[in-house]
Amino acid sequence: MTAEVVAKPKVTDREDIAKRLLRGSAKASYDPLVEIDWDAPVDPDMWAIRPERISIYGTHLWDQLSEDKRKELSRLEVASVATIGIWFETILMQMLVRHAYHNDPTSLHVQYAYTEIADECRHTVMFAKMVRKLGWETHRLDPVTFHLGRVFKAIAHGPLIFAGALFVEEVLDQLQREAVPDEQILPLVRAVARIHVTEEARHMRYAREEFQRDWPERSALNKAYSRIVLGLVTYYSATRLINPKVYEQVGLDPKEAYRVARGNPHWVGTKTWAARKVVNTLDTAGAISGLGRYFWKKAGLLGS
Repeated sequence: MTAEVVAKPKVTDREDIAKRLLRGSAKASYDPLVEIDWDAPVDPDMWAIRPERISIYGTHLWDQLSEDKRKELSRLEVASVATIGIWFETILMQMLVRHAYHNDPTSLHVQYAYTEIADECRHTVMFAKMVRKLGWETHRLDPVTFHLGRVFKAIAHGPLIFAGALFVEEVLDQLQREAVPDEQILPLVRAVARIHVTEEARHMRYAREEFQRDWPERSALNKAYSRIVLGLVTYYSATRLINPKVYEQVGLDPKEAYRVARGNPHWVGTKTWAARKVVNTLDTAGAISGLGRYFWKKAGLLGS
């Protein structure tokens, strides 16, 4: 009997990809401190995200809020999501430095890693300034999530680094791509989104190519472990996007609102929609299964 041959996905040469990404960075990189008017006032009559993307949209709690409070909640939720972006991009920068440490710094692949780190440094500052402008204060994550992040950045290897990065970047990218052309959205939020979408397109290409190159070479045991860790990371990232304190700030009971949001089909649908591309990439590769898949599902990332 002839053994079945499983075809590996075609992967573009690592150095060729890095060369293209470096060229793209040279042509289209931005300094948010210069490109964005941080002194412009935030118009309270505009949305920060489409109302149907707000976590309690369509629920009885949404009906209780005035239009002004709904728009305030939109600003707070965008700021909350940005704080999770800061958290994970800080983790990603540390993982990319470690990735570069183990590879040849004269290679274009590692030089792009350093370029991405520089991009992420600017993004974290940009997000932090936006958070403050939108009327939100950052709050330390709960101890489990905070320490999971510390563990993840210390133990993640190649495919875990890039699968985790791809998840967070894809979810943010989908929300921001929707905001860029929408004139009901605050100019500040659209400006931040425009910069982030442009630069993250290169980061996602880098992460996707590296994941697809590295994942097939891993052992069955390594893959099984990676699926569980990745499931945990996506679960804690997706379920912490909206800090319950945002509800308190608009006069709602934070515990009740958090519970209502978790069961809200509109919010679950938004997360499923935002994660659909990365889910397709990772699921096709066999990286979402078993116990790991349970965490993806529990986080509302796979739909019903």
